[in-house]
Formats: sequence, structure tokens, C-alpha cells
Amino acid sequence: MNKSDLVESMAKAAGVSKAAAEKGLNGMLEAITKALKKGDKVTLVGFGTFSVAKRAARQGRNPQTGKMIKIAAKKVAKFKAGSKLAAAVKK
Repeated sequence: MNKSDLVESMAKAAGVSKAAAEKGLNGMLEAITKALKKGDKVTLVGFGTFSVAKRAARQGRNPQTGKMIKIAAKKVAKFKAGSKLAAAVKK
């Protein structure tokens, strides 16, 4: 499923236009992005939790040359599925 499929599904479920559903989806994604940028967690009970994790600097290997390289530390977005989502997928 891509973004346009999701917008169409949301519009049908809510009984609104696709344009309104897309505005809602974009607003939600923007709010989650802003919260993660600040370092906050976003928890949607039953669905899951979005959070930011720090990944330490480490050594890696260039697969073409075999030469060792340094991989810089960075922050990454994480998602942990909630109980209802996990149960729905498990079935």
C-alpha cells in the first residue's frame, strides 16, 4: 500500500473527500516528524510508538574494496508495534 492507497482508504472510512483525507494524513505525519525532531516519543495506544534512538559511531567495511571505514554516530527513527497491531498481524 502506498500513500495514495492509504488516502483513498482513509477517505472511504471517514466519509470525506480524498483531499480532506490527504490533509489529515499530511498533518499527522508532520506532527510526528516535529515531535521526533524534538526528541519526544509519539504513542498511539494499541497501534505503536514512534521514538528516536542514538546509533553509536562504528567501524564498517566498504564491500567493493574491503577497506575499513568509519561510520558516524547518528539518530534514527524507530517504531515499536503496539499490542493490537501485533495481534492483528499475527492472525
